[in-house]
Amino acid sequence: MSSKKKYYVPSYTGGKQALEDETDSKHSILFWILTAITAIILFWAPFQKGLFNGNNFDFERSIYSTLVWAGITLLLVAIYSYYQWNFRRLSDLLSIGIWLIPLSFIISLGSAASNYSATNMVYITTAYAAFFLVGFFIARSQSGSRILVHLIMASGYVIVWFGLMNWFGHKETAYNLVSWFAADMPTMKEYQDAIMADHNGVRLTSVFQYGNAYAAFLIAMLLCGLYIISTSKKRIETIYHGFMLVPVFISFFLTLSRGALVIIPVVFIVIMLIMAFNKQVTYLLHTLVLAVIALVVLSPITNVGVEQVKQYNGGLAAKGWLYLLAASVIFTAVTVLVNHLLRTKLEQKLERVTAARYSQFYIPAGSVLAGALGVFLLLGNTGILNLFPENIKQRIENINFQQNSVLERGTFYKDALKLYADYPVFGAGGGAWSAMYEKYQNNPYVSRQAHNFFLQYLVEVGTVGFIIFALILALVFYIFIRSYRKKTAEDSEGVYFVFFIAAVSLLIHSSLDFDLSFVYLGILLFLCLGAMNSIDEVEWKAPKEAIQKYKWAYPSVILVISLLYFFNSIQLLNGNRNFDAARAEASTNKNVNEIFTPLNKALSQHPGHPDYSAFKIDILYQLYNQTKDEKYYTEAVELTKQTLLKEPFHRSLIDRELHGLTVKERLAEALERTNQEIPNFHWDISLYEKSITLSTELGMNEREKKNEQQANAYWDQALNTYKQIEAKVAELAKLPEAQVQGRAFGVTAPISLALGEIHFYRGNYNEAENILRSSINGSLDEQVIVANIRWYLAALQKQDKNDQPLMDKLLAKDPTEKQKIESLVNAKL
Repeated sequence: MSSKKKYYVPSYTGGKQALEDETDSKHSILFWILTAITAIILFWAPFQKGLFNGNNFDFERSIYSTLVWAGITLLLVAIYSYYQWNFRRLSDLLSIGIWLIPLSFIISLGSAASNYSATNMVYITTAYAAFFLVGFFIARSQSGSRILVHLIMASGYVIVWFGLMNWFGHKETAYNLVSWFAADMPTMKEYQDAIMADHNGVRLTSVFQYGNAYAAFLIAMLLCGLYIISTSKKRIETIYHGFMLVPVFISFFLTLSRGALVIIPVVFIVIMLIMAFNKQVTYLLHTLVLAVIALVVLSPITNVGVEQVKQYNGGLAAKGWLYLLAASVIFTAVTVLVNHLLRTKLEQKLERVTAARYSQFYIPAGSVLAGALGVFLLLGNTGILNLFPENIKQRIENINFQQNSVLERGTFYKDALKLYADYPVFGAGGGAWSAMYEKYQNNPYVSRQAHNFFLQYLVEVGTVGFIIFALILALVFYIFIRSYRKKTAEDSEGVYFVFFIAAVSLLIHSSLDFDLSFVYLGILLFLCLGAMNSIDEVEWKAPKEAIQKYKWAYPSVILVISLLYFFNSIQLLNGNRNFDAARAEASTNKNVNEIFTPLNKALSQHPGHPDYSAFKIDILYQLYNQTKDEKYYTEAVELTKQTLLKEPFHRSLIDRELHGLTVKERLAEALERTNQEIPNFHWDISLYEKSITLSTELGMNEREKKNEQQANAYWDQALNTYKQIEAKVAELAKLPEAQVQGRAFGVTAPISLALGEIHFYRGNYNEAENILRSSINGSLDEQVIVANIRWYLAALQKQDKNDQPLMDKLLAKDPTEKQKIESLVNAKL
């Protein structure tokens, strides 16, 4: 057998041309190394919580590890490009243009709301570019594209089986199988939150710990699997994928994702539009058979999981597996029979219709009408919905435009546009929404994700970056659709169409959720986009021969980028490890030098990291409190100041800055800084509370100095801040009835105490009574509640009123309170 292997790549004169790519054995080695690394990422990354980018230390380790692998991958791509890259097609231009995506994030660093998050996104999008090129080069050959499809599907099936093992109660077994490479979960004997039980019911989330993201992934897996069995001519391939489709279908419903239920028909219609009519009929036939068989066993399988959450039952688990496997076997058998006996004949009979103009629109148009009928049958009073399990039935019933999740998403989108309006050109950098959403939010919700990838992307990179991304997407789909329709007999089974289905599924669903905040799903998307780009049949009209002389320049640039990227990623990963070591030392060791050694290394390897800095600031303040050595205080203040320059919206760092001021009794400065931050966090009641309490205390201090004018100025400021709270509370009253307001926002016990004291000192006893009354029903173990009661009772006595039951309750807890109240009543104010 020849040592040289032929790979089919797009010809530069039309059609496909067999090229002797392996004249040098290094080419083959590089191809297989790239494939192996891709396989590792596809199987490893999902079990790192899907590489969720949470913009803090807790999610960094696995992401930084992935960046290191991406750096290695990019280096191999650079070397591979010296042999395989040319500038003769539009796809070759796009392989350069993909770098505009990380470039747009680099540009947005100049106006970044969070330097830390924005820099991370530069690294992450560079990894996306790397895997785009991996998909581009691997899928250029028929064998490479098939390998890539098999890797994507196989890794997806592993995720599905892992999720179902958890659903049937085998949580510890499932985790033991993957714990040697999965994300570290200290003190856990199972994969955390693979199954989630909340007010929505019991939800399957598998490795993602988020049902909606898992549902988006399952849409891709389901529709890709259906396409494979609808087009494959290999019986073993039909059996393999056919057997897995029932588990995928069942898992999709177990996520309880309403958004996914709405999105999947849209994705289904979009992909059908690209298929020929006869292929559409086969695809639809397999879909209907799958739905009928899977829905028969959906209820018993759902009930098994719901019961297993309460208490594990081996017999019940076996029953669940029996239902699942039986349905899978039945569907596989039907699929094989349909493909063997019916598919070819059916497609041949439909060739005449298929040849008709606009025939590809017949079934999608009919699907829209069928979908409308389905909505009526499900949501109308027809009884069809009763066929579903109770928890799924409730989720479907709740699909409407007046539910909290829909109303809240609408609010997110409006708030995102407000943020975009302030940073319209280049955006506010990666992680902008996470850093700044509190400044623009309409009500005090908590969501560090905008629940819409495109809007989140828009606020991060602005109009320029968004147009770049949109153009790249448009070019990829243009290249794919135009080339795919001209595909040769080599791709008669449409293996490349799998990449299209996966990409479309993720992109469309991400318009309603934050799927692409999971770096694994981002890598999968760009891998598929790169593979779609690889079947280019579109000529690039340019002076190609002249450009060919300099084609080595592009691989050389990639080589330089890969080296810089790799070493910087290693540094970030080492910084993370050193910080983890510092935290471990802090929990077991009182020797501050042994804590500072790895901590200082972490900060030198990742300067300005907000979590690393905050940890060190806390230790420095503890040391200052213990020793009163000014060097610790000075270092803490300086580190806070320097970190805030890069992270101006980091809430916990702002608290540390305020702490540094109050420690030194610099209350006026603390008040000024607090008031400066209220517009940035205008639904954070703790800032209003701090402002009011500081204003009250400063007023008291001025009163003791006999400076009544300044005292009243501070107190008036506190009362004005209270008016802001009242105005905000009035805004909340205007929210739609079905929309949850989010965090609590209103008068707190410290606020009522401070305002009550002001009114009391001014002789406004009725106002003092009214404001203090709001905080007299708490626990008497809380000193702020006791103080509110004390001033409240004093205000009553000043008006010749009394609340004897409350007085008795207070005195029973602390008899000395009687004297304290009398002192207030008799005080000469």
